Amino acid sequence: MRRIDELLERYPALEVCRGEIENAAEELCACFARGGKLLICGNGGSAADAIHIAGELLKGFLKKRPLSPEKKEAMRRASPGIPEETLSGLQEGLPAIPLPEESALLTAFGNDVDPVLAYAQGVNALGKPGDVLLAISTSGNAENCLAAVLTAKGLGIRTVALTGEGGGRLGKAADLAIRVPEKETFKVQELHLPVYHALCAAAEERFFPE
Repeated sequence: MRRIDELLERYPALEVCRGEIENAAEELCACFARGGKLLICGNGGSAADAIHIAGELLKGFLKKRPLSPEKKEAMRRASPGIPEETLSGLQEGLPAIPLPEESALLTAFGNDVDPVLAYAQGVNALGKPGDVLLAISTSGNAENCLAAVLTAKGLGIRTVALTGEGGGRLGKAADLAIRVPEKETFKVQELHLPVYHALCAAAEERFFPE
């Protein structure tokens, strides 16, 4: 994949993860191709990464992704009053839900039931077979992310872990794990960003080639 080749040229330390990154890109593309969505979870900086990833997928990232003429015409027929500037301004998106943004769910479930299971509850409520869950943890041992992964697998949802070196418990539990070759939290996070940018770019290129 061209975008992953570009990533590894810039970050040669990630060459050890090439196979896993390529497999994750294929997993993500297969999810979107079958009409699924990406659920994402993480804590702290990884929660911010989850939101960042969704932002790159829900609108244009490296490309503008304009609506096709066919889609514009269908929308005009269904909504005759829709302005042309709206149709021209909208962009195609790839469906992604960052679970850290579900603050009402996280705080209510954490207060009323169990904070460790709050992401798992989000997966249970929003996920379906055909979706993918991306769990981000620098240590690979975040309990709430592990609970979400195990819940997802129980629901027939494919799981990808993005961790540091070693992978922790998430690396063992997920269907696929990308273990970047660093141990210190900030260094792991520095490598996570280019990895998920490459995944977003690869998906965009697959679905919006023009």
